[in-house]
Order: sequence, then C-alpha cells, then structure tokens
Amino acid sequence: MNNPSLANTPSYEDNARHAEGRPPTTQPPHNTGPPPAPSPARRRWARLCRAAEHHGPVLALYGALKLIGFCVFMYLLDSSGDFRKKDPRFGGGAHAWDVLATWDGWWYQQIAAHGYHPALVPVPGAGGLITIEGNSAAFFPLYPALMRLISSCTGLGLFGAGLLVSVAASFVAALAIHAVTARIGGRRAGLAAAGLWAVWPGSGMEWSGYSESLYVALAAWACYAVMRHHWITAGILTCATGLTRPTATALIAALTVAALLAIHRQRREVRRWGDAPGPNGERHQVKFLRPLVAVAIAPLGLFGYLGWVGHRMGDYSGYFKLQEGAWAHTFDYGKHTLDVFTSLPVGHFDYLFAYPYEDLIGVGTVLLALILLPLLLRLRPPAVLVVHTLLTIALVLGSQQIFGNISRYLLPAFPLFIPCALAMRRLSTPVLCTVLGIAALASGSYAGYALFELGVP
Repeated sequence: MNNPSLANTPSYEDNARHAEGRPPTTQPPHNTGPPPAPSPARRRWARLCRAAEHHGPVLALYGALKLIGFCVFMYLLDSSGDFRKKDPRFGGGAHAWDVLATWDGWWYQQIAAHGYHPALVPVPGAGGLITIEGNSAAFFPLYPALMRLISSCTGLGLFGAGLLVSVAASFVAALAIHAVTARIGGRRAGLAAAGLWAVWPGSGMEWSGYSESLYVALAAWACYAVMRHHWITAGILTCATGLTRPTATALIAALTVAALLAIHRQRREVRRWGDAPGPNGERHQVKFLRPLVAVAIAPLGLFGYLGWVGHRMGDYSGYFKLQEGAWAHTFDYGKHTLDVFTSLPVGHFDYLFAYPYEDLIGVGTVLLALILLPLLLRLRPPAVLVVHTLLTIALVLGSQQIFGNISRYLLPAFPLFIPCALAMRRLSTPVLCTVLGIAALASGSYAGYALFELGVP
C-alpha cells in the first residue's frame, strides 16, 4: 500500500532534468583540466574589441566634430573665392584645399623635397625688420621627415602625405588628451576634452600642412607617460617634440621639474619609513635612475637640431638670428602683446603685424586662457601639466610675432581644456554633442577661415 505522506514529495529527478537538459541517468562529464586557452586570433579579436569600446567614442566624437568644422571651412573658402587671387605660396591655389598647405606648409614641402641648406643671407639694402632672407632652417625636421617617409611608402605626393600625417596625428592627440583628462576627472571628462580639442580657437591648423597636431600628440602622450611614471617613454617623446617645434622648451622644463619632484618624494618616504617594508612588502628606496635618464634624453632633440643648424651656419646662435631677421620673431618679454592689448580695444591698428579680425580672435583666446588658468591650478593637477601650461603661455605671450597666430600657438596648452571638460561631463550625451556640434560649425570660420584668409597662419 502506498504511503500517503509520500504522495506530494518533490521529484528531484525532474529538477535535475530541467536544470541540466538531460535525463537524470546521464552522468555529467568529468572535468579533466582547465578549459583550453583561446587561440591567438581570438585573443587578438578580444583585445581589438576592448580597444574599440574604450577608444571608439573618442575617435568618433573628435572625427565628427572636425569633419563638420572642416566642411564649413572649405565651403567658406570656395564661396568667397579670395584664394584664387592669391599667390599659391601665400594662401592661394587652384582649389580650396590647396590653401591648407600654403604659408608654413610650403616651407615644409620644400624641406621634404630638397632637404635643408642652412644659411644667413642678408637682404641687400634692407634696413627694416626683415634683414635676412627666409630659410628652411627655421622649421624643425620631424614633420617634413614624416611627410617624406609617408610619400615614399604610399606614393602620395608631399601635399597628401603632409595632410595624412597631420590628420592621423590629430586623432592620436585626441586620444592622449582624453587619457590625460580621464586620469583627473574620469572618462566622460576625457571625452569632453577630446571634443574641445576639435573646436578650440586655432583648431583649424589640426587638419592642414602644419606641425601643430604632431607636436600636441607627442607632448600630450609625454605628459601622460610622466603621470604614469613611465620615465624613459616620456623622455623619448619629449626628445621627439624637440625635433618638431621650439616650444618644446616648455615640455622639457616640465619633465625636469616632475622628475626632480618624484625623486624628492621618494627620498622623503625613505627618510620617513627607513627599512620598513611598504604596503606591497617592498622596502622603500630612491629610484632615481630612470627619472634622471629621462631628464638627460629630453633636450637632445631640441639642442641637437639647434646645434646642427648653428654649426652649418657657422654661428651657434644662427637659428635665433634667422627667426629675428627673416620673420621678426623674437622674445621681447611681452612688449608686443602689451602693445596689441592697449591698441586693439580702442580701435587702433598701428601695431606690428596688424590683422584686426584675426587679432580679435587672438585677444579672446588669451583672455579665455587667463580665465581658465586659475581654474586649472585650483584642481591641483600633476606638476608636469602645470609647468608645461605656464611656460607655454609665457613663451607665447612674451614673444614678438604675428599676434593672430596666438590661437594656434596656445594649442599645446591643452591642460586648459580640463576645467571646461570637468564642467561639461555633467551634461547628457545629446546636450554635450549639441554644444560641441554648434561650436564645430562656428570653428570653420574662427578657427579656420580667419587664420588662413583674414590673417597669416
């Protein structure tokens, strides 16, 4: 007779059948070892997916914003048609895109095609500002060397190769700016900073035959390497910036200060803890070799090029004489900047190299930088960012040059983006894209057309 107490007993066999999807009599397979390792192709695909997930939004946002501004810039050039009346070397050409490789871009193409011939050649009978004929030695070698290399490898002309280098470097710079900012304010702030790099005053130079994108890419990754204490990498990247632009002086000083501060902090920890092991079990010791090696490597590019030019000219101050005599560029401790700031607000344009529309954008950029600087310092960022930003601003404002170019000369002061990016990270994605998109539309005029057509880039 059946036991009534067992009538409603749950069936564990049924549970097992539903849970495992097989009859309960089937024995589970024995685990004979760890699962097989994924194939190299699968591992590469997984790394690629992770990289796309991490970097894809940054590259997509930057590329979309730059494309908007670039199309507006090309439309303005074509609709005005002023470039057709100008010399192909000085802002002119047969097509709108030819303008992108004029002015300094022409010099870079000459270097890529024919190399350097450093010389100080006096202008016969000259008695004004320009006393020396222009010479390619005023332009640093890394950018034209990459132009020559890409042209040889791809078959592109020097014009196309130069634009390819600039565009690729601008995306690398966007990733670096994102990485630096993300370490301070998170990934969303980094995304906003990369967007600001696309629409900042002077950003029209990023997709042109100029070296700004390459310089900022190297400088930003060098700062990131310092922040991560990857000293040798930082030293090599800083050395490369010294082969790109003379403002690498600011980055060299910033790396040196950061390295010395790191050594000082380690020495202080050793004095405090002595032989006691740290939290990870390692004993405290001063690791000064790598920072000092980075400090030694950093200036080699800049000093090496200046020394080579001086040796070829027979005058080791030849580079600076060329800049002053051929382009009227010299460090005047801010006299020219003060002259602009006391003339432009009252409608006087009798100062040196006056281009009213371009200079007005330059004044706005300087004021914006001076507003953002205390906001940046308030965040107490790493010393490398502070020193690099301060010295970049000091070098730009303390020099006699075409004032309207300040908007592009301040592009390397990218840490100024950080306070804005921290504020913008609170915006929703649609609002953030809308704000930056409107700025991108306007950048075709203030960051592109004003520099190339209403002034001298």
